[in-house]
Amino acid sequence: MRAYSRRMQCHLADHPLRNSIRLQLKSHPLLAGLDEAAHAELLEGLVIEEGQRGERLMEQGSCELRHYFILEGLLKRVVTSSEGREMTLNFASEGDMETCYEARHQQAGCGFAIVCAKRALVASLSMDAWCGFIDRHPAAHQAFQERLLQLGAAIVDHAVALLLLDAPSRVHRFSFRHPELVERLPQKDVASHLNLSPETLCRLTRRHRPAVAS
Repeated sequence: MRAYSRRMQCHLADHPLRNSIRLQLKSHPLLAGLDEAAHAELLEGLVIEEGQRGERLMEQGSCELRHYFILEGLLKRVVTSSEGREMTLNFASEGDMETCYEARHQQAGCGFAIVCAKRALVASLSMDAWCGFIDRHPAAHQAFQERLLQLGAAIVDHAVALLLLDAPSRVHRFSFRHPELVERLPQKDVASHLNLSPETLCRLTRRHRPAVAS
């Protein structure tokens, strides 16, 4: 069942953890090359949001587009087909981003939902504000474009793997490439990402789990 409860939101300047969040953002890969003035400019417009697992930061089809810096937790991209079937396209954790840049570029609604895979703390601003900021700051623009290309390539690579690999190979590939996520994600989310049923994933995971010595 989808979660639509109102999330905790406030401007960075009003957040009780504003000082530690400012330090986190200074070391964020997209922002690490900025000077103090550029950081101050960006921080002034940030909104801090906290969401619980299953809460949606962005709905598929929404035109209120935003850019997110992940401070804590995990986000996932979820696409819902016309038949109502959901598939998870990607996961993003601390120090990464989520963005609706493609939708803004195409002047369309967001093609996916952005959902909290675990409790998450994020800093966000509108896509218009983010695009205006990176237009004024080439270092941030370059870092953003590089991450955008990496993200797009990873999603395409995953889609190809779903077509070419059988179920056990998909599970092995995910465990090998993303060991940091295996223990953090509920099996339901991993199963959605691998286009498997939770029951199939559970059976395959048990099959490949090392035996515990008696």
